[in-house]
Amino acid sequence: MGLSMGIVGLPNVGKSTLFNAITNSLIEAQNFPFCTIDPNKGIVPVPDDRLDVLAKISNTQKVIPATIEFIDIAGLVQGASKGEGLGNKFLANIREASAIVHVVRCFDNDDIIHVDGSVDPARDINIINTELILSDVEQCEKAIESQKKRCRTNDKAEVLKLDVLTKCLDQLSNETPIRSINLSDSEKDCIKEYQFLTNKKVIYVCNVSEDELNSENHHVAAVKAFVKSEDAQIIQLSASFEHEVSQLDGDEKQEFLNEFGLSNSGLERLAKQSFTLLGLETFLTTGEKETRAWTIPVGTLAPKAAAEIHTDFEKGFIRANVINFDAFVECNGYKVAKEKGKVRQEGKDYIVKDGDIIEFLFNV
Repeated sequence: MGLSMGIVGLPNVGKSTLFNAITNSLIEAQNFPFCTIDPNKGIVPVPDDRLDVLAKISNTQKVIPATIEFIDIAGLVQGASKGEGLGNKFLANIREASAIVHVVRCFDNDDIIHVDGSVDPARDINIINTELILSDVEQCEKAIESQKKRCRTNDKAEVLKLDVLTKCLDQLSNETPIRSINLSDSEKDCIKEYQFLTNKKVIYVCNVSEDELNSENHHVAAVKAFVKSEDAQIIQLSASFEHEVSQLDGDEKQEFLNEFGLSNSGLERLAKQSFTLLGLETFLTTGEKETRAWTIPVGTLAPKAAAEIHTDFEKGFIRANVINFDAFVECNGYKVAKEKGKVRQEGKDYIVKDGDIIEFLFNV
């Protein structure tokens, strides 16, 4: 399944520097607003040490990790929903994303211009969130007008959709994002097609200076206080530091992180939090040809997980041969694991768990 994260924020908060680090690319990251004119996209692997362990045991030719697509959106400014700055076409790019990575400037540096003249994380977050709300208000109003015509037949599903849209508009008008509205699962499903911006989950990235990597400054504290009522996640990192880390390989990278008292890079933490935020996990397949991680929602049944590999696997599903990662490693592969009875046979009602290593049996 595809996972994409739209990176948003005001100009000059470190979005493009972070994107450079994520993709290890060389897009523009200059000290002036709107240097990112087209939405840049990069598909990056999700770090998973288990894959290398399995590849070694299986003598694998190819390793394929789970991936996340990051979309770097041009810096938004107040009035973006009405065409200010580079206009609201960039808000449309965010609609493609599964969730939002909201980069907030949490460092002081007189040499880097702030578009509003000072560093104030709460104000900056509010500016972006207001623009997202205003964009959703406009979309919601249009959807309601269109939906009213569909309700002339009194079809229950169409009437429900109109009711939900009206509820959303009322809350948006009170500056409440749609993700904060108490909607039932059926209500959420009936408006999914609109891809409302404020219905997407958010990770707030507090971009700090390198010398504040291991401490919480007053700007980070301000972010936590401002978003504490939201169902959101917060991560603290230094975009410039992450860009340095992204230039290094293997042992050199780990030594560099160790110097700063870090066991993982901020990007690895961001990737893992993205999975957690969206309720995702991975199951694994391994053999001589390839070792691979497959992304699924938490709670996925075995046939639906099989469909990630090929739709025929779901249609003709017979059973799944399952072993957890630790048992596989302990037995040094399938052969011993099967001899010791560590491989379980699971049916259509089996809920796949993170780290399951699975062989699917199916009929075409």
